[in-house]
Amino acid sequence: MKNVQLGNLKVSQLGLGCMGMSYGYGQPKDENEMIALIHKAHDLGVTFFDTAEVYGPYTNETLVGKALKPFRDKVVLATKFGIRIENGKQIVDSNLQQIRRSLEGSLTRLQTDCVDLYYQHRVDPKVPPTEVAALMQEFVKEGKIKAWGMSEAGVESIKKAHSVFPLAAVQSEYSMWWREPEKELLGLLESLGIGFVPFSPLGKGFLAGKFNADSTFAKDDFRSTVPRFEKENLQANMALVEQIRAIAAQKNATPAQIALAWVCAQKPFIAPIFGTTNGSRLVENLQSLTLTLNAQDLQQINTALAKIPIRGERYSGEAAKRVGK
Repeated sequence: MKNVQLGNLKVSQLGLGCMGMSYGYGQPKDENEMIALIHKAHDLGVTFFDTAEVYGPYTNETLVGKALKPFRDKVVLATKFGIRIENGKQIVDSNLQQIRRSLEGSLTRLQTDCVDLYYQHRVDPKVPPTEVAALMQEFVKEGKIKAWGMSEAGVESIKKAHSVFPLAAVQSEYSMWWREPEKELLGLLESLGIGFVPFSPLGKGFLAGKFNADSTFAKDDFRSTVPRFEKENLQANMALVEQIRAIAAQKNATPAQIALAWVCAQKPFIAPIFGTTNGSRLVENLQSLTLTLNAQDLQQINTALAKIPIRGERYSGEAAKRVGK
């Protein structure tokens, strides 16, 4: 598998996001089945695995740590700090002492003595990015992390943090139906030499053609809170899926493979992470790397995408207020 450089880290071009194994999409999946899936991903060339303290909370890190233990030194492990749970609610918190406690907890759950890539999950407006960056530098000197990154951060926060201690990567949502990073973020990352890790490259399953206009989501599936998945918006957005299906038919590929190949083709410093709990989907997604979309293909696809307006916001309520800080 082709590798992508994220700062001082070399990762597989596609990484596996492990959140959905424990959190966010209904009941947690069977632990042994998920460990087997992570092992299969590694056997197929994936060397980049993503989790977070808050997924579960805590249970996803435990699962990922157990799964990666047999080949821990052969993979890049990413986790995140900066969101704590209080009375069942998520609170953005990058108090420096809290971050240190978070790191110690993550190291224990992940059964490792060093996190390869440590992300600030969301920017805390109460704590300057420069202070967080300085702490990350301390962690590197202590040998507890190899590199650091930010998730869903605004360009000014990225600039400030990077000026104190360079970021290896920024993780943000990016896909055929969320192209906001193209406006400022991608250019900034390219100029600063920071890698980009798009999450939800398949639009939380939507771009893979998993749903139809009548799909509904259970209360324990966080898509039930996402405006983009509300019935009227879902129906309107199906036009995008039909377009992707048409492109896939031309390329003898699946919609998911087209959506992933499109993200990978945007810049050489991009390493998307997709989530799955299904072995056949894992294989399907990784086969997207055999697809080549040339400049003409991309131009035709982007021209078609530009004609399809996307309905609905990608977050609601408190979640919407946390991004781009």
